Amino acid sequence: MTEKKIVSSEIEVTLKVIGGKWKPLILHYLQYEGPKRYNEIFRYLGSAPKKTLTLQLRELEKDGILKRTIIEGNPVGVEYSITPLGETLYPILEAMCSWGYHNMGDKYILTHATCSGSSSDCCFE
Repeated sequence: MTEKKIVSSEIEVTLKVIGGKWKPLILHYLQYEGPKRYNEIFRYLGSAPKKTLTLQLRELEKDGILKRTIIEGNPVGVEYSITPLGETLYPILEAMCSWGYHNMGDKYILTHATCSGSSSDCCFE
């Protein structure tokens, strides 16, 4: 049996699952691009340290948000996809995307624009 964690609020539960610099970006990428191999995720993120990316992928898998599939071959590969539980996070990711789009002003330069302002228009190009 897994040891229960004490949290102060429901928001903390959500942050424990998707908190971290890279987790929301990983999930958003997989949401629109479908299952991806480790190196594809690594290339997309650009500046994520490999050790941190590996740790965050493992945490998402442990929490039941991602599914890790071994792909037989030479060399053996690994592919990550979002589970049905992970799909329940889509509205949160869309809200984060939309909020960022509407509030970035001229303070930021986007390298991978994924939102066009409304959740229904959010996509990768």
